[in-house]
Amino acid sequence: MGIYLDTIKEFEGLCSQQGSTWADINPEYAARMKVQNRFQTGLDIARYTADLMRNDMAEYDADSAKYTQSLGCWHGFIGQQKLISIKKHFGTTDKKYLYLSGWMIAALRSEFGPLPDQSMHEKTSVPSLIEELYTFLRQADARELGGLFRALDAARKAGNQVEERDLMNKIDNFQTHVVPIIADIDAGFGNEEATYLLAKKMIEAGACAIQIENQVSDEKQCGHQDGKVTVPHSDFLAKIRAIRYAFLELGVENGVIVARTDSLGAGLTKQIAVTNAPGDLGDKYNSFLDGDYIESAADIDNGDVVVKADGKLLKPKRLASGLFQFKKGSGEDRVVLDCITSLQNGADLLWIETEKPHVGQIAAMVNRIREAVPNAKLVYNNSPSFNWTLNFRQQVFDAWTEEGKDVSAYDRAALMSEEYDSTELAQLADQWIQSFQADAAREAGIFHHLITLPTYHTAALSTDNLAKEYFGDAGMLGYVAGVQRKEIRQSIACVKHQNMAGSDMGDDHKEYFSGDAALKAAGDDNTMNQFG
Repeated sequence: MGIYLDTIKEFEGLCSQQGSTWADINPEYAARMKVQNRFQTGLDIARYTADLMRNDMAEYDADSAKYTQSLGCWHGFIGQQKLISIKKHFGTTDKKYLYLSGWMIAALRSEFGPLPDQSMHEKTSVPSLIEELYTFLRQADARELGGLFRALDAARKAGNQVEERDLMNKIDNFQTHVVPIIADIDAGFGNEEATYLLAKKMIEAGACAIQIENQVSDEKQCGHQDGKVTVPHSDFLAKIRAIRYAFLELGVENGVIVARTDSLGAGLTKQIAVTNAPGDLGDKYNSFLDGDYIESAADIDNGDVVVKADGKLLKPKRLASGLFQFKKGSGEDRVVLDCITSLQNGADLLWIETEKPHVGQIAAMVNRIREAVPNAKLVYNNSPSFNWTLNFRQQVFDAWTEEGKDVSAYDRAALMSEEYDSTELAQLADQWIQSFQADAAREAGIFHHLITLPTYHTAALSTDNLAKEYFGDAGMLGYVAGVQRKEIRQSIACVKHQNMAGSDMGDDHKEYFSGDAALKAAGDDNTMNQFG
């Protein structure tokens, strides 16, 4: 027997025990509702998805071609539609995740209105969005299974046993839309206790993977903006431990911690690290400080700070803001130290925020990290903050220059221009963009590729196109030709928006509860019937 029939048998036994008081409860209807709602709590989801992600990590270790991907989303509906589209086009959700971006929460979900990515939004909005995403993904399960159940009833009514067996098999082997979410906790929204408390809320909402960055919480900046300030390793490791304790307390032992370093682009620190012995982590952190070595107290001015580093007295350069500056060109060395330290102290995956998408640059850092931690793996931000077209055209230009190829027909600074779109250089650049994720997974240890803000940009682009047409000469044709006709021909589920919002599921439940007396919405006069 399969899962579905076993569940029916379970409810038949329960109804039998209750006798006549449950005589009107249909065991198969109860089984359908249970199968449609596989995950009872967010912790059920967190445990299930953590196991999925751990399995994917092990498969990637064995074969780097088996990397994972995700797209960022800022609303449950957006996340749901991504997974519905993935199942439609690829038949499986295998290795396809969702990413919850703090940037998009700040820009789109805060009660203050649009905010920059500086941890000024309500931190409660993070677990709220996780819960919302999984509510919509669970609804996608219920909707698709509901369609299978209705088809099963129709097959039985028609006496089509072959179709009935096929549908029973699809029900028993149904793949859920619920997938791992990598959730952004920024820099923890406070001290290590604040990080722990927020992490618990995120895990209870369903998060199996939490990404935390090594910036100062109250100075936090977007990873692709200037002014980033990092913290000493001891502060960051305390927050990693806080997240691990949250996972363990809630019984999600397989929870995944993604340690992000912003050191490549961060030239500032708020603190001089505590150090107890030469060569310890604090001493290594301080060794990157920019400043002047001094010989005596006469070299110290009022308000100066002096530390002992590398066996010598260093007077770090202190800015008017009170922040201290790192040595120019020390970013990659700090990234490597950050990553090794994080992995050796409880993190599972790394995130290196870079200024451009360059496989060689990432691989150079990862190879150094892997000398200390051979199975080091990355989550990488395929960010819309990069000008991908210009970056890769310039990479091709530079590669050709190094090879001695004639590039006189190209202006490196103007390669974004449309005039180059059909050139050999532009076509090769597009090939490099297309293969970037596979290349970086193979050569640079990237286990997971994500785009942080895709739906922010797609929403803006599609809205611009619709507004231009609808309010212009095209009028209603702007919507029909640009949206609805494409929905119909591409089999976009949302063309039946009543069904997507749960109307058919509501009809099913009304029939379960009221039998023939149920007042259903899906009758002949429902205009959704126009879509077949």
